[in-house]
Amino acid sequence: MKKMNIRGGRRLTGEVTIGGAKNSTVALIPAAILADTPVRFDMVPDILDVHNLMTILNSMNVHSTFGDGVLMIDPTQIQEGPLPSRAIKSLRASYYFMGALLGRFNRATVSFPGGDNIGPRPIDQHIKAFRALGAEVEENSGTVTMVAPNGLRGTTIFLDVVSVGATINTILAAVKAVGTTVIENAAKEPEIIDMATFLNNMGAHIRGAGTDVIRIEGVASLNATNTHTIIPDRIEAGTYLALAAAAGDGIMIHNIIPEHLESFTAKLLEMGVDLVVNEDSIYVPHSENLRGIQVKTMPFPGFATDLQQPITPLMFKAVDTSTIIDTIYPKRLKHVPQLQKMGGNIRSEDGMIIVDPSDELHGMDVDAGEIRAGAALMITGLMAKGETRIHHAENILRGYDRIVDKLTALNADIEITEEEPSIVEEQD
Repeated sequence: MKKMNIRGGRRLTGEVTIGGAKNSTVALIPAAILADTPVRFDMVPDILDVHNLMTILNSMNVHSTFGDGVLMIDPTQIQEGPLPSRAIKSLRASYYFMGALLGRFNRATVSFPGGDNIGPRPIDQHIKAFRALGAEVEENSGTVTMVAPNGLRGTTIFLDVVSVGATINTILAAVKAVGTTVIENAAKEPEIIDMATFLNNMGAHIRGAGTDVIRIEGVASLNATNTHTIIPDRIEAGTYLALAAAAGDGIMIHNIIPEHLESFTAKLLEMGVDLVVNEDSIYVPHSENLRGIQVKTMPFPGFATDLQQPITPLMFKAVDTSTIIDTIYPKRLKHVPQLQKMGGNIRSEDGMIIVDPSDELHGMDVDAGEIRAGAALMITGLMAKGETRIHHAENILRGYDRIVDKLTALNADIEITEEEPSIVEEQD
């Protein structure tokens, strides 16, 4: 267990560079086992989820090395076998091994995934797709067993709800299936386009990624010939944009695709943050006299659920009330009582988060219940007077690349330490 210690109240300034997208990376790593050659990824974020996925790869005799943003994966000697349950349960994206193993071997046995507890996130749409492709699926005691005795065959699959995970898992299973698969009501997130680009560069035939209809013509083999550079992390970028507006005296944020953030930057502009948007960077000046806003999370290109918590501390600086409705994960509320401890005027009622101006934020002992809740606490700690100690900070490290180094370079007083056992037991 980790603890993040922040001595707040310092104004931040300087430049920061966004890393590769976590939500792409955690899907691309399982996708790599579909390749018939070694795979090389560039701009890989140094986050705990990457190391946990490497542990899972190792259990399948898939060798991998990681350093300086480059991840090498060699699946040529892959062996079937039970996957390490602890690593599987450490992150929800481990469920992408379902589609990848099914696509490679026509069978897979995977424990139910873990990850952040932010409300119901069923995998029924994933299983529906696997069955439509020809797999027999059994769920028993927290384990999913899938077998396609006659191989996987393309078909038309309509997803009942727009699901990034189900869309990606269906692509992974279908990319080597016989015939054509059509995914209707598919999710449109940039990370899906990134996945399709990676697979297409290896010889896959995927069309329509980024729209609500994706067509996949199955191929017999996939061969990597070039390095795949992962797209910038729009959630990390949004977090730093909010942080810069809340506690900055001028911060330049590099390696951004502005089109991926339009729903978020539109809200910052609505608040009165005078962003300077360039081709691949955004400058955030010192921001004051901000206005309250109303946020409603939606599937892409709408406002991302992963950014409703990071924007919350900035709302404390507004001169009037802001509201948030999360239509994706309505129970994503772990940050609310923790921010209240820090003096934040925030409450949840009738499915809505209400945020009022808060002038007296102060450091406290708080708990990062999940990645983005931890990000909200971290930003508030940087704004607050005194010292903030965020317990279970390993949740933040799961999603943010080299966070301490980046914040220290912006003049933050921040460090990660090992948690004392007595504190861990108390927080649990």
